[in-house]
Amino acid sequence: MNSIRPGAWIGWTGIFRLGLVQASIGAIAMLATSLLNRVMVVEYGFAAAIPAGLVAWHYAVQLSRPLWGQGSDNGRRRTPWIVGGMAILAAGALLAVEATTLHSMMPAGAMTLAIAGFTLIGAGVGAAGTSMLALLASGVAPERRAAAASVTWIMMVAGIVVSAGVAGALLEPFSQGRLIRVAAGVAGCALALTCLATWRLERGGSPAATVKSDPPPELREALREIFGEGEARRFTLFIFVSMLAYSMQDLILEPFAGLVFAMSPGQSTQLSGTQHGGVLLGMIMAGIGGSAFAGRLPSDLRIWIVGGCLGSALALSGLAVAASFGAGWPLAANVFALGFANGVFAVSAIGAMMGLAGAGARTREGVRMGVWGAAQAIAFGLGGLTGALGVDFARADGMGTAAAFRLIFACEAGLFALAALLAVSAARRSTQTVRST
Repeated sequence: MNSIRPGAWIGWTGIFRLGLVQASIGAIAMLATSLLNRVMVVEYGFAAAIPAGLVAWHYAVQLSRPLWGQGSDNGRRRTPWIVGGMAILAAGALLAVEATTLHSMMPAGAMTLAIAGFTLIGAGVGAAGTSMLALLASGVAPERRAAAASVTWIMMVAGIVVSAGVAGALLEPFSQGRLIRVAAGVAGCALALTCLATWRLERGGSPAATVKSDPPPELREALREIFGEGEARRFTLFIFVSMLAYSMQDLILEPFAGLVFAMSPGQSTQLSGTQHGGVLLGMIMAGIGGSAFAGRLPSDLRIWIVGGCLGSALALSGLAVAASFGAGWPLAANVFALGFANGVFAVSAIGAMMGLAGAGARTREGVRMGVWGAAQAIAFGLGGLTGALGVDFARADGMGTAAAFRLIFACEAGLFALAALLAVSAARRSTQTVRST
């Protein structure tokens, strides 16, 4: 059987509590992929490929997401996986910060510590994030799943915005000691908030064991079932391309602000907060529209997904122009527009993801969310590394700093346009399937 229990046990209070978990994950991830990336490149003089490679490695570690999902599916409760993952994530972030500050004194040892830290970050995000999404999909009534996913993602972005703004303000003036204290504060608060948010959340039931009456299949069989579904394959391809486009700017935006617009660490961190503020508003607007909560990918979601992808392409084209225009360009407004468009397509894609999460004949939510999380992780790892290496190679080839950033932003715009085409194609095929059925 493949039905959620009639009395779905997670209400809106529980949904908002899980949103606090998402906010905590986002706050710590901001340290590794945004703040620490900028500090390594600008303040410590690293080649952009070094933090990009570390971030790509933490995404490679997240290929283990289906395993984490399978483990939480087989367990009686998902909360230990969430809290344990957050503890690993916090420890990894602190280790990565410590490795950065030690690089000038012991480069080889510091790099070893950095690799270990980003390994823990990847494992923590995989365990906590996949288990949280599986808990959300298995414990929320079907008609609420996509709306609940949107609420939790909005809260995650809000957590990133708040943590980026506070961290940016506390880092001024920048010093090594301030960096360590700010990172410890963010990680400690995020872990404590996760523990409070999940405290006795699963006391009303054992969701991992009661969602489906049949025993879960082995991981290989579950993967075969998922990739045998045409709609799931098409959706996975769209997720990969769109996230590849998004992640290419993720690691170069703050260095771009520092190298081309001469922004300080605090200013560029706050610029990242501006971007995520735009993401937040885009998610809210898409959610209010209502179509993002349908849980499928046909025409009801197409306008939001395609519009978000095309808007992202236009905003990235603006950043390409900004690289040549210089200091007079309205950079903050451009970055905010990029975030807004990203938020529109992201919340629509999340709505479709949650609608498909419980659609398997035997596979449970943990494995399915793990597969899509792994696809996203591959795209993010490749995108971040490609963007950073592209900038490094272009600069080394004599193109110049501004021209190098302009080239990468233009490539990202093209990928977002491709993602829009894939979304249109997937929607048409899904609609044809529904009509024929």
